[in-house]
Amino acid sequence: MAAPAHLEPRLLRAFVTVADELHFTRAAARLYVAQQALSRDVRRLERELGCELFVRTTRQVALTADGERLLPYARAVLQAQDDLFAAAGQARPLLVDLNSPGLRTPRQVLHRARELMPGHELMARYESGLTWAAAELLAGRLDASFGRFAGLAPALRSGLAQQPVRYEPMAVVLPVDHPLAPLTEVPLASLAGETVYAGAGNPRTPEWTDLARQLFQGRGITLAPPAPLAVGEEEFQRVMARTRHPILAVVDFPPLPSTVLRPLVDPVPLSPVSLVWRKGIVHPALEGLRRAAAAVGAERDWLRMPEEGWIPASDSVVMASP
Repeated sequence: MAAPAHLEPRLLRAFVTVADELHFTRAAARLYVAQQALSRDVRRLERELGCELFVRTTRQVALTADGERLLPYARAVLQAQDDLFAAAGQARPLLVDLNSPGLRTPRQVLHRARELMPGHELMARYESGLTWAAAELLAGRLDASFGRFAGLAPALRSGLAQQPVRYEPMAVVLPVDHPLAPLTEVPLASLAGETVYAGAGNPRTPEWTDLARQLFQGRGITLAPPAPLAVGEEEFQRVMARTRHPILAVVDFPPLPSTVLRPLVDPVPLSPVSLVWRKGIVHPALEGLRRAAAAVGAERDWLRMPEEGWIPASDSVVMASP
């Protein structure tokens, strides 16, 4: 058996997880990776060690004698790594951006993560948009955020990783006396001729404005020009009351005085939400945050694409990735 000069812990974790499950599909689900990627990691470990670790048939997976012998050593190495990461992360909370206080999707994930990781501190932050938060992530001043990953500039995306969380249906906020306010659902076609606010000019949220621009294209809906950047809920309400433009939002958007929130239909436009973090970050609570996002999403069927759903092609590619 060869003794490699360097061995990536990721390969050992792949080996141990498959050994625990004796099933590649279940092991891949536990590690949040594609089954093909997991199989490649196991084969690479076997090549580097110069031995076969598993016997694979179409019906079962079993450890070889070499695999049985190496398993306790692999567990010891991974436990030492986990202990090291935990020691490094004890003094600092995981800083998680929830975008804004009223949005439920990231808040539900954070609450579940706190339940899963009671020994770790996860602190909420509010950066108001993924573009702004991405710069903070890359600078190491923030650990995780939520938002539309496909809307980030390629230079930002290259340093970040993401995990799809939700296809969130979009909605429109209307003044209570708007002609469309009596409807329980607002067809997109009925917004033709309207000027709709979607954050144009806000340097924190260009990914949202880009999503709106693609949605409005060819439908006769005008993107509202930049409004003064309103800081705080009270100022936002004041500016929007003065312009009286409908506001593009999501179905969980917090209520505003003298307005109604109506879901959009025909088609149902979707806001793609991902959990986003800096590549290479080392913090034990990040795994809990990822597990929480997967668990809450599965319980609420967040990643099911409605038949009548609309999403840009670039977002479909991102949301289909592991």
